Amino acid sequence: MVAHTEPSGPRWGVAMCHGFSGTPSSLAPWAEGLAARGFDVEVPLLPGHGTDWEDLETRRWREWTECFEDACARVAERTDLLFVAGLSMGGAIALRAAARLPVAGIAVVNPGLGFYDWRVRYIRAIRLVRRTTEPIDEADAPEPVGDEGDYTRTPLAAVHELKLLFGAAERVLPHVAAPLIAFKSDVDPVVPPSSIRRILARVGSREVDFVPLHASAHVATRDVEAPLIVDRTAEFFERCAAQSTERAVGA
Repeated sequence: MVAHTEPSGPRWGVAMCHGFSGTPSSLAPWAEGLAARGFDVEVPLLPGHGTDWEDLETRRWREWTECFEDACARVAERTDLLFVAGLSMGGAIALRAAARLPVAGIAVVNPGLGFYDWRVRYIRAIRLVRRTTEPIDEADAPEPVGDEGDYTRTPLAAVHELKLLFGAAERVLPHVAAPLIAFKSDVDPVVPPSSIRRILARVGSREVDFVPLHASAHVATRDVEAPLIVDRTAEFFERCAAQSTERAVGA
């Protein structure tokens, strides 16, 4: 998914990353809202997503991060400033990219870094004797938008890859220097609150804005506070862009 608007000044771009077993449609209100404010937005479909759980089962976490960083490179080629953003697993991928690439700012919504289920610590062994499990049932989640594929089962091999990804993202958090805005739902059955606590404690960003979400479920980008996420992200990125310009002029 790519959204463009006609530039009227400096060109700002945002690479956005969806979550585990999700698709770009989960970010549509966020992406479209930023595009309407003049940002060049790209949301790639990660490998193994938008198809079925058997496809996801065969994928490795580096395929997801490489896909997103390829999108970052495309956005950076056609804009003056690159921002990254992500939902859930996509938040971890965006943070890892920010530790590796020159980005002007980061926005994450309910970013993942851990799991509620203690059994995940043994997922490397469990996946060898059990192939799938039922997906997390988020009762208050918004209805899916578009064709999100068949994920009526969650492949445990992919959960193992997700755990490896979270570990890789957490290790590089001290190297994340760009300003960060983080949104977190008060009630989130998918990602435990320990994830955001670990991110905020370890991230190297000097400027961090934390925005609690009081009325949204895990996929907050499609919930009632989606307009708030768009507004606060746009304001934050615009502030980051102004700071970047000031530094360039003063250099």
